[in-house]
Amino acid sequence: MRRSGTRVRWTDATAAGSFITAFPLSAEAAPMDYRFASDNTSGLCPAAWEALRAADQGACPSYGEDLFTAQAADAIRGALGGDCDVYFVFNGTAANSLALAACCQSYHSVICAEVAHIATDECGAPEFFSNGTKLLPARSSEGKVTPAEVERLATQRGDLHYPKPRVLSLTLPTELGTLYSLDELRALAAVAKRHGLAVHLDGARFANAVAALGVSAAEVVVAANADVLCFGAVKNGLGFGEAVVFRNRTLSAEFSWRCKQAGQLASKMRYLAAPWVRGFQDGLWLANAANANRCARDLGARLAAVPGVRLARPVEANTVFAVLQPEHHARLKAAGWAYYTFIGGAARFVCSWATRDEDVAALAGALG
Repeated sequence: MRRSGTRVRWTDATAAGSFITAFPLSAEAAPMDYRFASDNTSGLCPAAWEALRAADQGACPSYGEDLFTAQAADAIRGALGGDCDVYFVFNGTAANSLALAACCQSYHSVICAEVAHIATDECGAPEFFSNGTKLLPARSSEGKVTPAEVERLATQRGDLHYPKPRVLSLTLPTELGTLYSLDELRALAAVAKRHGLAVHLDGARFANAVAALGVSAAEVVVAANADVLCFGAVKNGLGFGEAVVFRNRTLSAEFSWRCKQAGQLASKMRYLAAPWVRGFQDGLWLANAANANRCARDLGARLAAVPGVRLARPVEANTVFAVLQPEHHARLKAAGWAYYTFIGGAARFVCSWATRDEDVAALAGALG
């Protein structure tokens, strides 16, 4: 990894999940167009911005005792269809790491896909915050683990010399943009519960999964029999924070202390929470996700029509993985488009709430 000012260029292509820029990041480089580099690159949606303005009026209780935080938590409970404990943290790494720590002791292990974000892109944070819990990478197909693979890892050893499996972690959508069907989630949940595993859902793009599946959020978490969901808002355009939602409330008994110790208890919690309140009005969170998914489908279709371009897999949510030829990379670089090659060399393009039809046309048009 090399640094140039505050920018970072990733150059390690050896590990699954590593990022390689297909564009220069030196201080001398021409300005790049980041519209498809990630859904992190888009700004707040206008409604979220207005929600922040509304929250920025006068004084109110701190550390989550305010009305905005209470309303946001209630909105999430309503969407998930049941009583649960809701906590707001600053980012997805903290959400996943603290959620897993709440499920585990240091001698436990977490079964996850070999390409899972917690295994490849969180700098050991899940192990750190759980005081050493081991991650057990599972063989995956297109980012998804199978019940048979969970069974294998859960039963391969039962002696006290081996970290005891305690959690099954699933990503929705997966890091490769694929989706588990409800039936697949039910089958995985059945194996997990049979072996006493808690189920953790990494839902950084949970809204995209719900919108793409065409079901309710409650149906998804019930199918997975999820004990804890890390519910993302940042990639959905709804603000700065993520929600950690415990359906199994015995696991969250002391979670407030974990958040405080980890530096994740916001003193002005209302600013994390207020965009969530607006996001659940008029189905905005799903509308944002639906736009991103629709644009990704359109982009996938346009790229697949370019001679020499092949989609690495079908577009199921808001990310497009395409196998490009050297001349395609050269054209995109010359046109200033920023994107990543990701897991196996396919170019990854991510659509967001802010992606427009003309953005899709412009990227595809750069390929000729």
